[in-house]
Amino acid sequence: MAERSKQWLLVGTGALLGSLSTVALINLLSRWAGKRQVKRLLTGCSVIADRSGKEKLFGSCGTRYNGAPDGLVYSNLLKDEVVSEQLTRNIQFFGMESQQKVTESYVVVIGLGGVGSHAASMLLRSGVGRLLLVDFDQVSLSSLNRHAVAMRDDVGIPKALCLQKHFSAIFPECRIEARVQLYDASSEEEILSGQPDFVLDCIDNIDTKVALLAACVRRGLRVLSAMGAGARADPTRIRVADLRESSIDPLSRSVRHRLRKDYGIEGGIPVVFSLEKPKVKLLPFKGLTGQEENPSDYQIVPGFRVRIIPVLGTIPAIFGQVMASYVVTQLAGLCVQTEPVVNLDLDHYRILHQRLLEHEELTYGSAIQVLVDVEEVMYVVKELWHGRSARDHSKKDVGRKMWRSVNELMLVRWDKSRPATVNNLIPLKFTEAEAHESTTVDRIKEEEPEFYTMVTSVLKRAEEEFAL
Repeated sequence: MAERSKQWLLVGTGALLGSLSTVALINLLSRWAGKRQVKRLLTGCSVIADRSGKEKLFGSCGTRYNGAPDGLVYSNLLKDEVVSEQLTRNIQFFGMESQQKVTESYVVVIGLGGVGSHAASMLLRSGVGRLLLVDFDQVSLSSLNRHAVAMRDDVGIPKALCLQKHFSAIFPECRIEARVQLYDASSEEEILSGQPDFVLDCIDNIDTKVALLAACVRRGLRVLSAMGAGARADPTRIRVADLRESSIDPLSRSVRHRLRKDYGIEGGIPVVFSLEKPKVKLLPFKGLTGQEENPSDYQIVPGFRVRIIPVLGTIPAIFGQVMASYVVTQLAGLCVQTEPVVNLDLDHYRILHQRLLEHEELTYGSAIQVLVDVEEVMYVVKELWHGRSARDHSKKDVGRKMWRSVNELMLVRWDKSRPATVNNLIPLKFTEAEAHESTTVDRIKEEEPEFYTMVTSVLKRAEEEFAL
């Protein structure tokens, strides 16, 4: 009898626990379904600010937002159980406070092809709370080899609306606006207003790209630009650097020239580019007759190319992923040191190491306090100082010019009272080194506080990375 009572007790306890679990699951699913219903109700609505600055909902005329009604604060998105679980790996990586910055951010992506679609997709999956997606073009069958989310059923529909449709199923809490629109001077205010936290330039037309970058500089907006991703195959050569440092890439060269010539902009714009020379050229344009014809006769939009650039789909995808990673870490406030573009070989670093030994012998009577080898000299010159003098960070010497620049450099101690270690060496030109040896760190701190702060900050990084 006692055994039978125990069995009934176990059955009753199991039933109770099962009921409680079912109720909890139903409550969670109900909250989630309710939010999805809000999204469906708002489909076909636009958010427009009235004169008082308050946002109101209006019927859509082709522009659409996904979003929540008045009262739901976007800064509280991470308090939602489903959202916080979806972004849990990002929260673990960045921390809650930094992920909150990402979720509250507004990013504009212009150009939604192979590069832009992947960049936008990962911004969404990283929890960016508001996206503006801009492209005038449609999904084509030949673009499916590199597009992030488009399928055959999407062929013929605008790229912006294609992304919006798929994105709504991935992260419905994100506020997404899709604009089927060409960026130009007349649409600048409409697209770049609203104080976006970042603008991604994924346009492949030079005129439009240059105009967008100049507008971002003029407005003080943070922008990241994608250079040429077509006709390349080596993902290990993709870099993020200032536009002034983007050597080899033909598109970078053209953009640099136009920005300098038309707008007086020398640099200061981060770009994603490849150090790889294009593997193939533009294919010749053949008309309906099969004969090669003038591509400009078939342009739908003036200035946009008709000829085809052969594209290995993986490379634009990686470009987009790199862009998204760069932007998300910037939004989160995570300091990431990108690999410098320094075109030097090992012999250059051996020469600099030998010069250091000779300078120590001449100045201090011995090289016994040189506590770095060639590999550590490479770290100091390349990673810390990007192949330039500590007093020259203009980034104007690239390619072969950098080789000539390095031929004028030598390493000296920052503080003469300490040994020559990775956190006490700076590269200077010969004349600068001579002047440096006749002064002291205290005097530099007093007379050149900005230079002192910059150098000590760089050397602090070496101290941290080498755990000194």
